[in-house]
Amino acid sequence: MRKTFILTTAQVLFTLLMYAAGVVVLGLTLFPSLYIIIDYWQGSADVVLSLRVLGLAFRLAFGYFLFGILLIFTSSLTRIILMLNVKEGVYSIGSLTMLKWMMSSALTIAVRAFFMDFMLLTPFSALFYRLMGAKMGMNVQINSTRVGDIPLLEIGDNSVIGGNATVICHLFEKKGLVIKKVKVGKNVIVGLNSIVMPGVEIGDGAVVAAGATVPKDTKIEPGTVYYGANQKNK
Repeated sequence: MRKTFILTTAQVLFTLLMYAAGVVVLGLTLFPSLYIIIDYWQGSADVVLSLRVLGLAFRLAFGYFLFGILLIFTSSLTRIILMLNVKEGVYSIGSLTMLKWMMSSALTIAVRAFFMDFMLLTPFSALFYRLMGAKMGMNVQINSTRVGDIPLLEIGDNSVIGGNATVICHLFEKKGLVIKKVKVGKNVIVGLNSIVMPGVEIGDGAVVAAGATVPKDTKIEPGTVYYGANQKNK
């Protein structure tokens, strides 16, 4: 009972620490946008109300996109300052590496929640992934918000992650948190709604069919089409 209480208390304290870090990151990111909006509103008291509200609407919209772009940089800078990189391996629940992984994931989730839908298939998406530690080639297209564990991703030139595809580099097993890289070669297509699990390696020119699930540690040969572990692949 005492051990459970101590563990629960530690989890609560760590959660509060993550919330505090979130307050700092989001607060700093929101500051420029709020300053622009409030400064305009205070300085436009003599403007006709309809025009004043219109101006406010434009500044709110501009402020949102400014916030989103700045969030890319503040999240990546926070990851660097707190040294949140994690390596492949198996880690016990509550270990330091697991806590670092949780904080790094939380930064990605923040961007996903507030701005990632507007980043898909734009240069800002590739910029964010690179700043968060992914190794990416040229002309990589990511059309999914379900790509996680970014520092452990390797994606080659001209590869595409299709809409709603899930690519993750972790899973939980009885032995603890398992972290393994996902390596995607050049000219690869990861199809719509597919799932790519940790430890997967996809060869150059291969295709993961829409809706396919690629189990952990699977190696897909170059130039092949992968339909699923229980289906015939070409």
